[in-house]
Amino acid sequence: MISQLKTFDNNVLAVEVYDGFTKEDEKTLEKLFEAKLDQGFAQVNVLIKLDEAKISKSSTKAFFEDILWSLRNYKKMGHLAIVAHSNIVKSLVPLDNLFFQRASKGRYERYFDISQMEEAMMFVNSSV
Repeated sequence: MISQLKTFDNNVLAVEVYDGFTKEDEKTLEKLFEAKLDQGFAQVNVLIKLDEAKISKSSTKAFFEDILWSLRNYKKMGHLAIVAHSNIVKSLVPLDNLFFQRASKGRYERYFDISQMEEAMMFVNSSV
């Protein structure tokens, strides 16, 4: 399931994935992202909290559809904060940055531990 953590008037989208991630969740995330673009923002900064997410209850198809959507829309993504408590997720973020070459475009993806939620919020609300 997915829920918005907080709504922002700027280009920030903050969501939490808990329990599992389904095809409906993937479509909801797309709609929330598109709504930010419809407000006139060229890029959207995204915070995704994964602390309560359960892989076993997630749809593999939804996960891969989300990846494909991200690949098609990555130029519209600004800063990306992944908030979790997982060494596996933490190790994947630098690989993602290399793959998408986000840093070269002034966009960054960063991992934050759950205890760093305030820092993650500041990161997606900044231009650095």
